Amino acid sequence: MSWTTVCRLDEILPNAGVAALINETQVAIFRVDDKIYALANKDPFSNANVLSRGIVGSIQGTLVVASPIYKQHFSLEAGNCLEDDSISVPCYQARTEGDLVQVQVNS
Repeated sequence: MSWTTVCRLDEILPNAGVAALINETQVAIFRVDDKIYALANKDPFSNANVLSRGIVGSIQGTLVVASPIYKQHFSLEAGNCLEDDSISVPCYQARTEGDLVQVQVNS
């Protein structure tokens, strides 16, 4: 697996997300306190690629993104749904290399 450069860190607003297409996989990339998180962009409840447009926050100490459609919350670190333990979204390795945001996605 290799790292894919997606954008510069300053191109992602703090506490917000962006979408990227990496190896035919839609990825939602979030910036929280200059740390980067990456999840699959597809909301499993609506089957729409919208998680990158969700609201970032914290619930009982867990960093989450709220789906903009049905409002379920997904952990930015683990991908699990806080409202339904049986549902999760894939998580991807993410990092900054200098001022660049990089993500690793299985091909």
